[in-house]
Amino acid sequence: MSIREVELTLIDGTKTTLGKLGKGPVLVVNVASRCGLTPQYEALEALQKKYGPRGFTVVGLPSDQFKQELSSNEAVAEYCSMTWGVTFPMTEMIKVNGRNRHELYKGLVKTKDSKGLAGPVMWNFEKFLIGKDDSIQRFRPTTKPDDPKVIEAIEAAL
Repeated sequence: MSIREVELTLIDGTKTTLGKLGKGPVLVVNVASRCGLTPQYEALEALQKKYGPRGFTVVGLPSDQFKQELSSNEAVAEYCSMTWGVTFPMTEMIKVNGRNRHELYKGLVKTKDSKGLAGPVMWNFEKFLIGKDDSIQRFRPTTKPDDPKVIEAIEAAL
């Protein structure tokens, strides 16, 4: 099964897949509302606005694995919309590590980063760029969404 066929549940309860969310490149990001990296939402939304018309999609996957997310999907949706103006798709809260890791992340964590390291998600705002051909590039949490390496990868994937 392609990574684009893994079932996701959007924050409003709608069932979908990455493939249904967009045919172009997708930037998958585990997000959290109470993290020092939370301001990355602003750059993620800017990427969505800039590249969305060309087929690119950001998908935010809230996770409380690092104990920095709000208590409910409704609270996350309201916070992201009201505070950051998020328009890109958001899923319900998921687990990115451990035995109950979401099916999507079971595949993603096998991807190596620029230093050749794979394995568990290290923190909130870890980014995975999935190309139209299902190729995956991994960017660690402190790499900002508008980092030249991320921009270059998105533009190459378009």
